[in-house]
Formats: sequence, structure tokens, C-alpha cells
Amino acid sequence: MGLLDALFRSSEILGIAEETLEFAIESSEASHPNEYMGFLRGTDATRLGLDRDGLIITDILVMPGTEQNSVSATVKTSTIPNDTKALGSVHSHPNGVIRPSQADLETFGRGSVHIIVGAPYGRHDWQAFDSQGRPTQLNVIDVDLPDTEDFFHFTQADIDEELRWD
Repeated sequence: MGLLDALFRSSEILGIAEETLEFAIESSEASHPNEYMGFLRGTDATRLGLDRDGLIITDILVMPGTEQNSVSATVKTSTIPNDTKALGSVHSHPNGVIRPSQADLETFGRGSVHIIVGAPYGRHDWQAFDSQGRPTQLNVIDVDLPDTEDFFHFTQADIDEELRWD
């Protein structure tokens, strides 16, 4: 496993929080007819009250300056996060085709899971893919996400834990 792979996959991805998936679907619909794009970040399952090691996709980071149109969404590569909680990407296909394009495949190398949400943006109009563009199972997990208030309360020990290399 290379350094980049280690950065993006320090723990097993157990699934995506139901609220996070709903946010991705709603954001995709709100962006229609333009593509929507964001980056997936995870939280340790134990911090969410689960008795398992691994990560749950809990956050979608939308980068300022993302350029969107009806056939693509483009982000400056210098703004893409490359930390241990960066897991992959999510974007929409306004045409409803839920499979990666050649352009998608060229960007899937960053991260281990990529979600495509397609029109008409219903609860089942999405699919997860691995870094090679192969469909993959991504469990939807009903967990309580941390309150935004609590999200910004952290200590130096919390920061050290986030940056620690296993």
C-alpha cells in the first residue's frame, strides 16, 4: 500500500450515515441541472456510539470555487483534502446515468469510495464505487451525528489523535 493509499484508507469504511446520504441526495437535487460535487469524510465509529472499529462517512466537504455545469463539476486539486479522514467523493449526474464516466474514473484514484447520485434524486438513485469504478456495497447506517456545536469543541489531544499515524 502506498503513502497516498494509507492517507485515504487508514480504517475500514463501515458505511455512510443516513443523514449524510440524505444531504448528498438533497444537495444533488438542489444543484440540478448542474452537477454537484463534494468530498467524503469519516468519523470513527466508536465516536458515534458503535462498538466497532472503522469509519462512518459523516461529512461532505464542499470546496469553495467548485465550478459546476450540466456535464461536470471541477475542483482545483490544490484544495482537495488529503488527511486520514478523507475517504473519497460524491457527485451527481443530472442525466440520471448512475455509472462513472471516463472523466470520473480519472479522478477516482483519490480515495477508496465514490458515490454518484442521479436524477430524479430519490432515496435509491445512487451507487457507490471503488477507486477502480467498480460498483461496491455501502451500508446506510442510522447513527446520531455529532451536534455542530460539539463539532467545534476540541482539545489538543483530539487534534493529536486525528493526526496520529497508526
